[in-house]
Amino acid sequence: MSPMRRFVPVIAALLMSTPAIAEPLRAIAMHGSPALAPDYQHFPYVNPDVKKGGRVTYGVVGTFDSLNPFILKSMGTTARGVWDTIFGNLIYEPLMVRSADEPFSLYGLLAESVEWDEDRTFVQFNLNPDAKWSDGQAVTPDDVIFSFELLRDKGRIPFSNRLAAVEKMEKVGEHGVRFTFSEKADRETPLILATATPILPKHVIDPATFDQSTLKPPVGSGPYRVKSVSPGERIVYERNPDYWGKDIPSKIGFDNYDQITVEYFLQENTLFEAFKKGEIDIYLEGSPTHWARAYDFPAVRNGDVVKDAFKPQLPTGMLGFVFNTRRPVFADVNVRAGLSLAFDFEWANRNLFEGAYTRTESIWQNSPLTSLGKPADDRELKILGPAKARIEPAVLNGTYRLPKTDGSGADRKVLREAVDLLRKGGYTIKNGRMSDAAGRPLAFEVMTQTIDQEKLAIAYQRTLRMIGVDMSIRTVDDAQYQARSFKFDYDMIMKSYPASLSPGIEQLGRWGSAARDAQGSFNFAGTADPDLDRLIDAMLAARGEEDFEAAVRAYDRMLISGHYMVPLYHIPEQWVARRSYIGYPETLPLYGYQLNTWWDKRAQ
Repeated sequence: MSPMRRFVPVIAALLMSTPAIAEPLRAIAMHGSPALAPDYQHFPYVNPDVKKGGRVTYGVVGTFDSLNPFILKSMGTTARGVWDTIFGNLIYEPLMVRSADEPFSLYGLLAESVEWDEDRTFVQFNLNPDAKWSDGQAVTPDDVIFSFELLRDKGRIPFSNRLAAVEKMEKVGEHGVRFTFSEKADRETPLILATATPILPKHVIDPATFDQSTLKPPVGSGPYRVKSVSPGERIVYERNPDYWGKDIPSKIGFDNYDQITVEYFLQENTLFEAFKKGEIDIYLEGSPTHWARAYDFPAVRNGDVVKDAFKPQLPTGMLGFVFNTRRPVFADVNVRAGLSLAFDFEWANRNLFEGAYTRTESIWQNSPLTSLGKPADDRELKILGPAKARIEPAVLNGTYRLPKTDGSGADRKVLREAVDLLRKGGYTIKNGRMSDAAGRPLAFEVMTQTIDQEKLAIAYQRTLRMIGVDMSIRTVDDAQYQARSFKFDYDMIMKSYPASLSPGIEQLGRWGSAARDAQGSFNFAGTADPDLDRLIDAMLAARGEEDFEAAVRAYDRMLISGHYMVPLYHIPEQWVARRSYIGYPETLPLYGYQLNTWWDKRAQ
């Protein structure tokens, strides 16, 4: 069954033949019904018979000075793995866990069942009586209530916002916690509470010091414990042999190593050299030139290192140069549109990346949610309302495409279009410089983090110089890049916006007005647009597949027409290099490879 066919306009219910209010469910879905039956034994993309044991060493670029990822002070400098979408939530766990093989379905974890009504005016999580902390104490409803209140008061965005739509939170019986929603809630709210908030131990944490960075090994409910810490260099996790959840269906086939080590490096080149030497077991590749050229070393030739390419069934997402619209120079959409046209993708793709990339033109490209090639239908037009006037005609009728250059790096036709747009934004070329009516030059700085980013920026800088635009480049280390990103201290920055088949509340943090001035949010473009807010609300309120898809496409058109980014490129595959003794399941889920289902063959 294709992932989008799972969207059917009924409320998720697995334990009943007809809908009923507050019937306990083993799984829930944003739209339609979860794919797995109530008595499922494990997720379809794991190896349920894998023999656990052995070890793995990951490598990352950066540093860390804290084991608390939930506060602003240690955002970007928290040890990987504590609460981690890539390596797994090794220490803390949410109430429910997401299936990587469905657009947005959740299955029981700390909560073994859930209750809600058809309108989702409340949700009740019923904790698994066997759930325990690593010190042996039981996970209780008091822990759940404590966690949400503590993160509201001392946590960073988005954890601090989880109760914004909750009118009342209360303990129900011995194992239940009920959240009653206010008018601010939407249909995604109960799912966000279920999967995006860590449950923390009340008996261990001191609320007075929670907002301070710490390297004290935490007590969690997850499958691992912290074994050792070398600040900024290394963190080692060891499996908890008494992990409470090792036999529940949603954890079968996961967490297969006895020991997980995360090594830190100051530069990507140093990390790769460590991988070549065998000090790192898995290398996540993101550069096509590196993928094509850098793997001619003995371990590859003798089979000790294997290169794998995975093809997930996901929208492309968007990587690009992001305009910080908080800066006056980028306030006019025509200026942003003109500057976007000046990037010569064809030249960069051919000369820097051996033609490996495809141009990205929509965040939901290559999926049913994209607006590309699809004229806005009546359903979309109704959702857009007066905002229709702000959508470019080509975007509205589905014919929009970014222009292709001749690949010379100086395509006169495209650059002429860019100059015309800049003129609409108040800039003309005077004495070889692009300036406004007052003689102020069009000048800005792009902040980069890696050599590959810098190469792209240099190519962009070269083309902009041809039309009199002065773009400077500042390459900074990882710590400074993260700090300045979270404070919005830049003119232009390179960022990636991953996409899923179930966009929802995360869009508020990326493009919503409330996130514009919230330090630590992901609203890097600085958008504060009532129409964007309204379209996000429409996505969150959609009950059926058709309404949901229409809302996303309308939202996609608004983002495209806003020209908040210079769109770059994507590859249709995920690239991973690994030591040959690292194994993974045969079945690839919808969202691509899942590192926390891999294992060490030497343990077999």
